Amino acid sequence: MTLPPHLVELHSEIRGYAEAFGLDCFDIVFELVTVDQMNMVAAYGGFPTRYPHWRFGMEYEQLSKSHEYGLSKIYELVINNDPCYAYLIDSNSVTEQKLVMAHVYGHCDFFKNNYYFAGTSRRMLDRMANHASRVRRYMDRYGVDVVESFLDACLSIENLIDQRALFEKRKRPRAPALQPEDDPRTVRLIPTDRSYLRGYINPTEFIEAEKKKLEIERQKKKRFPEHAQRDVLLFILENAPLELWEQDCLDIVREEAYYFAPQGQTKIMNEGWASYWHSRIMTTRALKDSEVVDYAESHAATMGVQPGRINPYKLGLELFKHIEDRWNKGQFGKEWDEADDFSVRQRWDKQLGLGRQKIFDVRKLHNDVTFIDEFLTEDFAREQKLFSYGLNRNTNNWEIQSREFKEIKSKLLRSLTNFGNPIIDVVDGNWENRGELLLLHTHDGVDLQHDWACDTLANLNRLWRRPVAIATRVDEKPTIIRFDGKDHSEKAIAGAGAAIAV
Repeated sequence: MTLPPHLVELHSEIRGYAEAFGLDCFDIVFELVTVDQMNMVAAYGGFPTRYPHWRFGMEYEQLSKSHEYGLSKIYELVINNDPCYAYLIDSNSVTEQKLVMAHVYGHCDFFKNNYYFAGTSRRMLDRMANHASRVRRYMDRYGVDVVESFLDACLSIENLIDQRALFEKRKRPRAPALQPEDDPRTVRLIPTDRSYLRGYINPTEFIEAEKKKLEIERQKKKRFPEHAQRDVLLFILENAPLELWEQDCLDIVREEAYYFAPQGQTKIMNEGWASYWHSRIMTTRALKDSEVVDYAESHAATMGVQPGRINPYKLGLELFKHIEDRWNKGQFGKEWDEADDFSVRQRWDKQLGLGRQKIFDVRKLHNDVTFIDEFLTEDFAREQKLFSYGLNRNTNNWEIQSREFKEIKSKLLRSLTNFGNPIIDVVDGNWENRGELLLLHTHDGVDLQHDWACDTLANLNRLWRRPVAIATRVDEKPTIIRFDGKDHSEKAIAGAGAAIAV
C-alpha cells in the first residue's frame, strides 16, 4: 500500500534530518501494511517473494500469537537492498511512524557503508523471487512433499557456512588428475652428460630425501579435503551425489545464508547505530512537545532488557554513545591508558570533539566481535552494571555468576563468535576409505546439544547418501557420534585418534 500524503511529508522531513546529520543511504521505499501483513513479511525474513516452505508458516504463527497475547510487537522491518524497502504498520501513531522512519535511515546507512555488507547482493529482492520461481517449478515437477523434505535437510545445516569468508563464496574448480608424466613420486634430477659426476651432482642421500618429501606431498594431496573445510554446504554441494534440482535447492539455501550472515555478525552494531540515530533525530529535530511522552514510551519499550538476555538495541546504542563521549573528551591513546588515578580519569576532558567522526569510522569497519573487543571497556561495564550469568544446575535457575570485567567480556565475545554456534569443519570426505563423511567439532567452549547433533547428522546423511559422523566431546571425553542411515552410535576414541576430537 502506498503512503498517504501525511506520511509522505513525514518521510521527506525525516530524510532531510538524516541527510543533514551526514547519513549516506540508498533510496528508501516505505510500504504501509497491516499488523498481519507485517507478520507475514517478517516470517519470510523481510522478503514476501521468498520460496514457500512450512518453516515460514510456523514463524508467522509464532509472530501472530506473540502479538495477539501482547508479548511482542514489530515496530519496523527493513531489508538490505538498493533501493531499501521498509514497512510501516498502518495502526502506528504519527510519533511511532517518525521513530520508525528515523530508525530505518540508520539501518540503511549501515547496510550501505559497513564493510561486512559490501559483498552482499543489492538486488536480493529480485534474486529471492527468482529462487522462489525455481523452487515452485521443482515442486510442480517432483511434488511438494519431496522438495520440502529436501529443503528441511538443507535448512537444518544452513548455518554451516564459513563466516570468515563472506567475500569468497566459491572455490576454484578442483584440479584435474595428474598425468603419468607428472607423477609426483618421480624425483627431478640435475642433468649431466658425464656419468662419473652423477653420484656427486645427484647423491643417493639427496634422492632418497627428495623421494620422502614427494611422498609426503602425495599423501597430503590424497586427503579429501586437503585441509579442513569450514563451508560444509559448499563441500556437500561439490561432492555429494545430488540430482541437479537438489544441487540448485542447496545452492539457493547457501546463497541466502551468506546474504543474511552479515546481519548476524553485526546485530548489536546495526541495531545500536539505528537506535542512536532515531534517538538523535527525534530528540533534537523531529519531536513536537505533545509527542515527547509517546516517544519516551516507545523508546523505553525498545530499550528494555529482559532477565537473562542481551538487548542489542540497548547495548549497541550505549556503546556508540560511550565511544562518542570518549573521543570528544580525548579519553584514548597512550596517555589515557597509563592514567590509573580514578579522579583524574573522571575529570579528563581535552575537548577534542572527535566523537562524531569516530563513530562513523567504527560503523564502517567493525563487526560485533571487533566492536565489543575493542571498545567495551571496564569503565563502560561498570557504568552499565554488566555481569555474566549462567544456569545453576542445582536449582535449575539462571543466576549471576560474576561481575569481573574480563569474564564478562570473554563470555560475551564467545557468545558472538560464529553466532554462538559450535564450530564445525569437514575433515574427511572418505573416512576410513568407506566414502563416509567425518566432521570435526572444535571444542572452544560451545558444546553440541546432543539431540540436535543427532538430528543434524541424519539430515546430513540425507544429503551425503552415506554414513556421517562427527568427532566431538561427550562428558569431556573425545567421542565420535555416527549415523549410518538407520541408527546412531557413539564410540569413545583414545590415543592418537583422540586428537581428532580435541
